[in-house]
Amino acid sequence: MDKKRLLGLFIFISLFWVFGTNYLLDLLEPSSLAYYLKRGKEFLYILVTGWLLYYFMSKREELNASREDEKRLSTLINSMVDFVNFKDGEGRWIESNEFGLKLFNLENVDYKGKKDSELAEHTDFYADALRYCEASDEEAWKNGKITRLEEVIPLPDGTEKTFDTIKVPLFHSDGNRKGLVIIGRDITERKRVEQLLEESRQQYKSLFEYNTEIVYMTDLDGTIMKVNPQFKAVTGYSPEETIGKNIYDISPDRFKEKVKEDFTSILEHKKPRTCEFEFRHKNGGQITLQCTALPIIVNGQIAGIIGYGKDVTKLRQAEERLRRTEKLSVVGELSASVAHEIRNPLTSLKGFVQLMQLEDEKHQFYYQIMQEELDRINHIVGELLLLAKPQDICFTKADIQTILFNVISLLKTEASMHNVEIEFLLKSDVFMIECEPNQLKQLFINIIKNAIEASNEGGKVVITLLSADEQVTILVKDDGCGMSEERLNRIGEPFYSSKEKGTGLGLTVSFKIVQSHNGSIHFNSEKGNGTEAVIKLPVKKQAPVAEAELTI
Repeated sequence: MDKKRLLGLFIFISLFWVFGTNYLLDLLEPSSLAYYLKRGKEFLYILVTGWLLYYFMSKREELNASREDEKRLSTLINSMVDFVNFKDGEGRWIESNEFGLKLFNLENVDYKGKKDSELAEHTDFYADALRYCEASDEEAWKNGKITRLEEVIPLPDGTEKTFDTIKVPLFHSDGNRKGLVIIGRDITERKRVEQLLEESRQQYKSLFEYNTEIVYMTDLDGTIMKVNPQFKAVTGYSPEETIGKNIYDISPDRFKEKVKEDFTSILEHKKPRTCEFEFRHKNGGQITLQCTALPIIVNGQIAGIIGYGKDVTKLRQAEERLRRTEKLSVVGELSASVAHEIRNPLTSLKGFVQLMQLEDEKHQFYYQIMQEELDRINHIVGELLLLAKPQDICFTKADIQTILFNVISLLKTEASMHNVEIEFLLKSDVFMIECEPNQLKQLFINIIKNAIEASNEGGKVVITLLSADEQVTILVKDDGCGMSEERLNRIGEPFYSSKEKGTGLGLTVSFKIVQSHNGSIHFNSEKGNGTEAVIKLPVKKQAPVAEAELTI
């Protein structure tokens, strides 16, 4: 309709120009200028109509180009998997791709020129989402710059889609709002994967950080990259003191080759290896670690080693106590049968020796030796019988100081024979304990006598009594030659003794006495620095335990 009106107006103006100018020129005749004026107005008409024709043709080309660009833009945004929307300065929709229309269920709605709040009236389900979009648009306008945010769009099936939305506000040169470009990318799957990765990371962190065992990671050279907090709890060394060190450097010397061999085997065969070794705690004590190491495989290649370590010190000590108990059980069974078999002929032998000693004065020296050896056999048999069966113990209150004084007085003569001095240091205010006094006497006699015999001539045995935390501690220290680690580990084994005529039963009986009193006994010794026996006994009687704490 506009085109017809424009054409009619052009024809009307043209006719008016032609006839109007011709009429005016006819009035000027026979002027000499009429001819030139007619040619001039015809030339002017041609120029004006030509310019108008050129102008309209240019505008048509621009219009066609604009329509072509619009078509390309429409094709482009409709082919995008992202939500694309163009709005004017008032927030009215100008253009949206098909993805956006389907997202808000607006395919059959004439959306152009409408705001989000107006479009919300055409869809009940997405009404709140559209109103929220209008509110977030206003935030982008206020920011005055590109704004990025996440928008969650609910779906009819009960799920949600998350969009990473970019809103670009456009302004006129005077600062007024010109338009708003909105691009939203569906990141629902990415968010799901990120959530799974985060859950996996938290699970890994829980497995690593809160594991009750040591967890450590190394690179391919054996350099420790990471350790969990349990490493410090078990070994005493903090992560800062450990990370960056090579696993070979912190391994005990006698286990270095084993660690190197296992590490190389894991890298070559990609199979886990388990080893057990003793490790020195930061406080100087020894702990037993059981470690399992396995390869970290990334994209089919070994990226490092991850290991798990468990402190099995108490387990191995319990196993050792069990072995000792089993040995005592075997010794007890053997003692029960052997002791009675020996005592019967021993009584006869002792009687005949005494009779011969009375009748034959010539060989009194030999009879005396025989009598002493028979007494020695009888003493050994007595110790065997003590091991053979459980003894009924009657606990009474006794003065531990008095017991030690009596034992020291008894052994002073033997100490003098060895030219050894006994020194008693009292550092306790608790003397009365619940115990079986006779057994404690035997215990102290065995320990102190061993210390006297182990001391150098002219040496000293120091006995210290002290108390703390409802228990008394008796320290017996000599200045003898000390013991090797191997001998120290075998103390208390039946029939194991470093003495030429020793049976090893004395310390075995001592260990059993400590066990019956629910105490502990262990020895500290170094070659050339003497030996110290540490005996700890509870002040009050405790409930019996299955195994004694006999720490070597």
